[in-house]
Amino acid sequence: MSAQPANPGDLLEGFDRTITQDQVEAYADAAGDHNPIHLDAEFAAKTPFGRRIAHGMLTLAMVSEMLTSAYPVNWASGGQLKVRFRAPVFPGEAVRVSGEVLKVAESDGVRTVEITLAVKKDDGEDVITGRAVVRVD
Repeated sequence: MSAQPANPGDLLEGFDRTITQDQVEAYADAAGDHNPIHLDAEFAAKTPFGRRIAHGMLTLAMVSEMLTSAYPVNWASGGQLKVRFRAPVFPGEAVRVSGEVLKVAESDGVRTVEITLAVKKDDGEDVITGRAVVRVD
């Protein structure tokens, strides 16, 4: 594992992932969220989306995966997250999860990093944007 990203401009190790309907169904079972917009193709076809969509929280879990990889203990013990959901992800679509250290701050001997976050579709459309703050000392 490489050093934790802790300086402005440092990039977190992002990744690409294709969301599958099997993942959506597994997430629905794990979360207890069986909304038909995620699971029922006939129902979803009648919505403004025109087809099934992945759970927003399934997509957000990938952001947490990236942050956990970069800051294994610190993220889990009190990282902060503020995001905005911008667009749905449809099963079969690929997304790119990324993060970059925006700034470093120190207060009362506690050093934190602020990270800009993004989940984007292959065409560049934003799915999730936001920021995270993680203690790094």
